[in-house]
Amino acid sequence: MKITPELYSDMTKQVSPKSNYKVNLTCAFLVGGAICALGQVIMEFMEAFGLDRTESGTWTSIILVGLSALCTGFGWYQRLAKRAGAGTLVPVTGFSNAISSCAIEARSEGLVLGVGAKIFTIAGPVILYGCSAATLYGLIYYLVVSF
Repeated sequence: MKITPELYSDMTKQVSPKSNYKVNLTCAFLVGGAICALGQVIMEFMEAFGLDRTESGTWTSIILVGLSALCTGFGWYQRLAKRAGAGTLVPVTGFSNAISSCAIEARSEGLVLGVGAKIFTIAGPVILYGCSAATLYGLIYYLVVSF
């Protein structure tokens, strides 16, 4: 039996689970918003104790990344991500989760060849292209402002 692209598409549609995009979209929006609201609460708390906006923003990022790594270690972040989807990926917590997940999976291979070598498996391209884009945009900005 030869499987044509059309037949394969029909077979895939039959066995694929149906997705309720309205519920998924709402859940992602609410969870992503809740993570960002938590960040805002932390930032306001830091400012109330006398830190300026830049320092409180830095500490907010550090705390959110740490909480995300901790939740990833306990397996809570994956359970939340199953329900919330992109709502957990967009904030900085998603980046922390990506790095932490790789480190946890590679820990049995040792610190150097496991964790050290594979920690940026998912996040590496993001860092590479993010730094490259920042360099390019910075150069363009410098050239535009200088002349």
